[in-house]
Amino acid sequence: MRILGIFIFLILFTFSVANEDFNTHVVDKPLFDYFENNEPHMKRTLHLECTSWKFAVEANNLRPWKIIPQECADYVRKYITGGAYNMEIDRVSREAGAFALSMKLGEDGKDVWIFDVDETLLSNVPYYSQHGYGSEVSNSVEFDKWVEKGVARAIVSSLKLYQDVKSLGFKVFLLTERSERHRIVTVENLMNAGFQYWDKLILRGSEDHGKSATIYKSEKRNEMVQEGLRIAGNSGDQWSDLLGSSASIRYFKLPNLMYYIP
Repeated sequence: MRILGIFIFLILFTFSVANEDFNTHVVDKPLFDYFENNEPHMKRTLHLECTSWKFAVEANNLRPWKIIPQECADYVRKYITGGAYNMEIDRVSREAGAFALSMKLGEDGKDVWIFDVDETLLSNVPYYSQHGYGSEVSNSVEFDKWVEKGVARAIVSSLKLYQDVKSLGFKVFLLTERSERHRIVTVENLMNAGFQYWDKLILRGSEDHGKSATIYKSEKRNEMVQEGLRIAGNSGDQWSDLLGSSASIRYFKLPNLMYYIP
């Protein structure tokens, strides 16, 4: 009986070991996924690489660029949809508001605040969410179709800043990359989004096509200065909104990782 018991135990043990050895070789997902999920260091490194890229973009050290790095597509999506993007816009707007409040305006009504339109006053994130948040090459034809819908929403903190500088007595000039042929839809979109009573809306005319944004916007600011206006503040999401001749006393760069305009 004892010998029989030992024999049965050995059979069961052998079966158990054999079965366990077989199961340890069953892989229920790709090895790459298994490796990735078990290497948090790799994820941290990618996050740091994309954060480094973001810093280079916002500091204007990386130029020109056409699309975001493919490996950073998910990083940018999470940045825009996860709250960080809006938080950074809010901070810029608060700083701009504090500066506007600190300014002593002249009594002649010639102090001007310039606002860009797209990604400064109006958000086109719904459009870019359908185009990889900037991971696809820009398509001006498709973007124009979006503009012509006239449904872009206000960036909330920018709307507050806009209203604040108006109430403080600044003239408000809107200086945009949009074409003159989009004037009517742009006016309607801005007004529907809550932007009222600007002093001037400047769009690209036929004579401006072919110019870089930096040159085009510099020329328009030059004209303001020649008219005796004083450019106190300037808000834009592109460095080309802010740099060049006849610069403002202080400018405020809103974040934008979705596209670059030279």
